[in-house]
Amino acid sequence: MNKPIVAISLKMYFTRKQTLAYCRRLADLLNAAALPLDKVTMAVLPDYLTVEQAGQALLSTDVHLGIQDVCDQDRGPFTGEVSPRDAFDLGVTVAEVGHEERRRLYGEDDELIGRKVLACWRNGLTPLLCVGELSNHGPEAAADYCLKQIEMGLGEKPDLPAWIAYEPVWAVGASRPAPVEYVQEVCSIIKNKLGPQCHNLSLIYGGAAAPGLLTELWPTVDGVFLGRFAHDPAAFLEVVKEAWRLISQDSEVQNGQS
Repeated sequence: MNKPIVAISLKMYFTRKQTLAYCRRLADLLNAAALPLDKVTMAVLPDYLTVEQAGQALLSTDVHLGIQDVCDQDRGPFTGEVSPRDAFDLGVTVAEVGHEERRRLYGEDDELIGRKVLACWRNGLTPLLCVGELSNHGPEAAADYCLKQIEMGLGEKPDLPAWIAYEPVWAVGASRPAPVEYVQEVCSIIKNKLGPQCHNLSLIYGGAAAPGLLTELWPTVDGVFLGRFAHDPAAFLEVVKEAWRLISQDSEVQNGQS
């Protein structure tokens, strides 16, 4: 049974001051919560310029520090890029790659994203690979589209640790997530076709994700990738508590059956 994942990308919404205030407030809330939060995997992905200070603000928690993109190279003449090796040295453990905005706005293709995934693994980072169909043509077509992106992203190493964020592009930035039944069907097909050899993969949902959604999707998905609906740290904590309740209920059921 995978630990549920609750992650958030702050994109470039906040100022540096707001980002650090968010991380400090979140740390306070998590430290005050009377829950064994080690049952939930948490991650915050701030902007580049606050990564180090955000990591310091979250140091007293179990929250993983993430980064929103990395270069596919560790060193070299790559103006404006961010080295995955340097990210690791700053305490980053998770790196997002392949977000639809990177694909759409900056022309990143599956081949480049695959190299970025390799760069993550090479430098001790867990890649958070974003996949998702452009428009709604049904769950089967969506799953096939995502599986091709996953295959290109993970290459011949599907057994290495990775988080796969299923984010249907037509739901990113929308007022509500994709329909629950649709997401469940897409994710079920993806998991079935990936098979048991991909036991180190976690499949999470993003795209207008908000508190309450994980309960509807669990256990078809292994967690949620939050955005603007968790810009209040209290909302992030609410989802963490939701994940904790779900994993606790599952443990009780398993213990009752043994």
